[in-house]
Amino acid sequence: MADDAIRALLDDAGATANRDVLRDILRTAIGLAGDDAERLDLKITAGALKEMRAAFKIFAPFRGTPKVTIFGSARTQPHDPLYAQARDLAAQLAERGWMVITGAGPGIMAAGAEGAGPDRALGVSIRLPFEEALSDTLAASEQVVAMKYFFTRKLMMIKESSAFVSLPGGFGTLDETLELFTLLQTGKAIPAPVVLLDVPGGTYWTRWAEYVEDELVAGGLVSPDDHDLYLVTDDVAEAVREIEQFWRSYHSIRWVGDRLVLRLRHEPTPAEVAELDEAFTDLLLDGHIEVSEPLPAERSDRDHLDLPRIVMRYDPRRAGRLRALIDAVNALPSAG
Repeated sequence: MADDAIRALLDDAGATANRDVLRDILRTAIGLAGDDAERLDLKITAGALKEMRAAFKIFAPFRGTPKVTIFGSARTQPHDPLYAQARDLAAQLAERGWMVITGAGPGIMAAGAEGAGPDRALGVSIRLPFEEALSDTLAASEQVVAMKYFFTRKLMMIKESSAFVSLPGGFGTLDETLELFTLLQTGKAIPAPVVLLDVPGGTYWTRWAEYVEDELVAGGLVSPDDHDLYLVTDDVAEAVREIEQFWRSYHSIRWVGDRLVLRLRHEPTPAEVAELDEAFTDLLLDGHIEVSEPLPAERSDRDHLDLPRIVMRYDPRRAGRLRALIDAVNALPSAG
């Protein structure tokens, strides 16, 4: 009976695509009715779903445009050199076709939106008891969405971006940056460049990196290879190069069974693949890095069938080394 009602609802809504997923969403909602869930639990579920829907609608028109998320302190003042650093970074990336996502508030968020300009700035704000006004660039924009929950906000800022830059900030900035590293390290986020940007002479990220090496790496709490997940710099031009170089040849990634597929924009030569295989043997569970035609599951999904790809059985605990492999692919002569 419930399935018949769900089918009728989807028909009435005019849903023709992805009906299986929509059916799961409705089934889950109906399931909550029989779970004796508390009212607060239901309100959290409803609120999170509404926020995600609103954010999806904001981002949908820009699905084909690369985006960079900028994290940083809301307390940074316009006269602070960090403000100018964030503004200049956003301006340079916007000139190169990127859109800039910020938290839509003051400080570094305002600097990023200002540098990108109103047409290339997107905002995901958070509603707080001491709520700050939206940055001037986004105050009258339709390209901003407000969130009640930090987890839905971070989901959208990470899910929608192809690159990330963190400038010095407080607990919120560290929370966002460390969660990003956790997602990259565990494979819950697709590989992406992460830049930790300061101003010349600044010590915020260099001292943080020393802490990681002295305490986390030395204590065996993270892998020595994890430093490849990020770049620490005080140079905007270097930050821009890091972001653009990451996407020079690497295109996307996918698991097919126990094999990892890297889709590329340029096909490597046999000699280049042999060099990669030798240099990254430690990354493999067994076998070799090989050029491959699209695998059956990719053909079934029509998943980037036009792109060349390399395939391997990869140790998923080696996220830092995977990033090093991507860097090596982007540095190949065949990458242009």
